Amino acid sequence: MNELLQEEYEPPLEQNLSSSELVLTTNSINKQIFSEAELLNSDFDIISESSKYFRNTYFPNVADKKWSSWKWQIQNSYTNFDKLSKVLDISSISDDDDFLANAKKLPLRITPYYASLFVGKPTNYALIKSVVPSKLEFIVSEGEEEDPLHEEKMCPTENLVHRYPDRVLMLSTGFCSVYCRYCTRSRMVTKDQKSYSFKVWEKSLQYIRNTPTIRDIVISGGDPLTLPDKQLEYLLSELRAIPHLEIIRMGTKVPMVLPQRITNNLVNMIKKYHPIFMSVHTTHPDEFTPEVKEACTRIANAGIVMGSQTVLLKGVNDEVSIMKDLMHKALMSRIKPYYIYQCDPIPGSSHFRTPVSKGLEIIQGLRGFTSGYAIPHFVVDAPGGGGKIPLLPEYYQGREGDYVVMKNFEGKIYKYYDPE
Repeated sequence: MNELLQEEYEPPLEQNLSSSELVLTTNSINKQIFSEAELLNSDFDIISESSKYFRNTYFPNVADKKWSSWKWQIQNSYTNFDKLSKVLDISSISDDDDFLANAKKLPLRITPYYASLFVGKPTNYALIKSVVPSKLEFIVSEGEEEDPLHEEKMCPTENLVHRYPDRVLMLSTGFCSVYCRYCTRSRMVTKDQKSYSFKVWEKSLQYIRNTPTIRDIVISGGDPLTLPDKQLEYLLSELRAIPHLEIIRMGTKVPMVLPQRITNNLVNMIKKYHPIFMSVHTTHPDEFTPEVKEACTRIANAGIVMGSQTVLLKGVNDEVSIMKDLMHKALMSRIKPYYIYQCDPIPGSSHFRTPVSKGLEIIQGLRGFTSGYAIPHFVVDAPGGGGKIPLLPEYYQGREGDYVVMKNFEGKIYKYYDPE
């Protein structure tokens, strides 16, 4: 069993502690390892053929039970180029001394499961581009900044963002099971301290209790589903006990990159605190493997409503055909398409950003050519903290006397009688 390197901070281990003693910090000076019992304690038993091939090739002595353990997946994640080079051709960057000298500034973590999707793919494969560091990340372009949404200016407590009147966003942790190259909060995962103490959680909970206008919370991070069950349940139970808090949402990519985390114990715990909604970060149709479909089935069967959030990325999903396939596969896994985001201008992200017109083109290519359920909103999260602004193609063409003039999905003009 491999030890975790000291600099590879992990989500906190489950501990049999009372709520007042919950230890939420991950930045321990001690090396952490999961016990053998923890690695074998999983009820997820779906392993696709591609996963079996990858496991047999690169982890030949690992049994099904361990491979299907989310803790084993985290503990054996690819966190440096030396490890990654064993499964992926990274010669284009590994031979660049300047890049490698600065690469420590770039967070890297890929679960073995997600890496199994790369087998036989070229280095410009969409999923590889989305999670493997690139030299292009050191090119900082105009308008890019570490906190483009100015979240830190909207924090009444250290880990709570209060941008909208009736909603807050809680940063439960800075840890993710896979680090996306275009992440809005990449500034968090480059810090040594990747999670928050119980005292920080409590200050945020107290702020919500004392602010009756708050009716909706998004638990985000990092990824809240990397928290152990007991800590996540503590947070959910405290939030559900607040009378004026109606809706609890969780933002996560775990079902797509670490589906083994979606155990029956987890979903049975979460459903005790309904209504619970889950915003699932989907990137590409190839993510919908048998493991992911099983994870989504468990979530949906627990009554947890899922919506998709997809970042529009150049060379990854910026084609109508790819986005349509992604939305269809999401729907078939009982995830309602919700948002397509324009990529946020974090430093080094210009190679991912498309023109805003591309997002409008994709919406126009979906509207009328697939069912309405499969069409998300295209939004720009306004730099400077302006919030999400939805954009639509120009279907409304203006007025002619008592008629509204409209253009349909085929570009044909129609008039609707609507006297002013």
